[in-house]
Amino acid sequence: MKKIFILLIRGYQKFISPMLGPSCRFHPTCSQYSLTSFERFGVFKGLYLSIKRILKCHPFHPGGFDPVPEKKKNQNSH
Repeated sequence: MKKIFILLIRGYQKFISPMLGPSCRFHPTCSQYSLTSFERFGVFKGLYLSIKRILKCHPFHPGGFDPVPEKKKNQNSH
């Protein structure tokens, strides 16, 4: 299931994002943040972090540098 989400994000990055132009207020971009979240944490936490990030991406939030949290050493991937 993780691979499906990663494939969807990469498809968005390759085909949709170039048509929209740069509009993300954050670094890394929301799509890259989501991709890293899924790769690092798996489906459930990756989806949670992605939704949380996308909800912050609006004109009233200052944006800026917002990296994906590091995975704790004892945390297993889903």
